[in-house]
Amino acid sequence: MSFDRSVKIAPSILSADFANFGAEIRAIEDQGADWVHVDVMDGHFVPNLTFGPPAVAAFRPHVKTFMDVHLMIAPVDPYIEAYAEAGADMITAHLEAGPHIHRTIQAIKAQGVKAGVSLNPGTPAEAIEYLLDMVDMVLVMTVNPGFGGQKFIHSGIEKTRKIRQMIGDRPIHI
Repeated sequence: MSFDRSVKIAPSILSADFANFGAEIRAIEDQGADWVHVDVMDGHFVPNLTFGPPAVAAFRPHVKTFMDVHLMIAPVDPYIEAYAEAGADMITAHLEAGPHIHRTIQAIKAQGVKAGVSLNPGTPAEAIEYLLDMVDMVLVMTVNPGFGGQKFIHSGIEKTRKIRQMIGDRPIHI
């Protein structure tokens, strides 16, 4: 299958009605969502707590498209296998969440899922340039991770432009 650089719509289920995840997932996919984005937070790396592997496993049967699991947790590595087994199609880890991002990406790939790397708003684009041959996606945070409803940080637009230029013709989503 060839790489498709078209824009992907990936709503976060963090905004869903928690009592009706199955129906909410079906609704966003029925309305054209390409991916389902699952924001995982640990109350440590970010000041909020959301979904563990059992919740992701419960979402999986309802997701017919692609499930992107964004780990806003630290440490990341001990949980990669559990989220992969829960059904993630891609696991995205924050560059800032640990000292060994290469090891983290290798561990994600070893589980047979796609690997993403995420950058907090204060981290420069150049920080991930050396990872571009390893990842399937770069997630540019345009809010500080941890809560919905924040004000958009406009510097993320220029950071995204820089990353797109660095990617060149590599098959990497932004």
